[in-house]
Amino acid sequence: MRLGMVIDLKKCVGCYACVVKCKQEHFLPTGMNWRRILISETGEYPNAQKHVYPVLCNHCADPVCVSVCPTGATKRLETGIVVVEEDKCVGCRYCVVACPYQARSYHREEYPYFPHQGPTAFEILREKLYPHQRKVVLKCNFCIERIEKALGQGLKPGENYEANTACVNICPTKAMVFGDLDDPDSEVSKYIREKRAQQLHPEYGTDPSVYYVIS
Repeated sequence: MRLGMVIDLKKCVGCYACVVKCKQEHFLPTGMNWRRILISETGEYPNAQKHVYPVLCNHCADPVCVSVCPTGATKRLETGIVVVEEDKCVGCRYCVVACPYQARSYHREEYPYFPHQGPTAFEILREKLYPHQRKVVLKCNFCIERIEKALGQGLKPGENYEANTACVNICPTKAMVFGDLDDPDSEVSKYIREKRAQQLHPEYGTDPSVYYVIS
């Protein structure tokens, strides 16, 4: 099994719903986003064109972040998900520098959303439900808690709401499909073949598990 995702840029409207949902789902610290939206423009008025690129960890098949990690904190699971074990991470940030997709963040310290006004309900829940260690590297984990629970229930990745990532579930235009790339009959594999989806910067040699439909 190799879990992956395809993002159809023709459907993405840059609404940032996936960015917000990801932050909510994982109770991310202030100023940190595991998903980002890159926006660029080409051409000139009145024929200018806007380009929207949602980016996240690519969960590469040959991740350079794993090879440079001195403690084994970053590893690739049998499902293809690349994770960071916070208990093993020493915050050296080798992986941050090595990642060609700039998909990793260093969690230096917790900064309050509203200094001197007390923690918000979101911050209180974070410490209870999804605490993050300080001085470690954090990144997208393909909603591993949700996916592993679904697999344990015998569900196929991408089969329904429970077996999908939070960003896929929240997308209003259904611009993303998640599933098993090793299964040729999975929806994500069919979508990649039919739409001729492409990897982001395949020349890096990491074999990303996130594909994009460009045209």
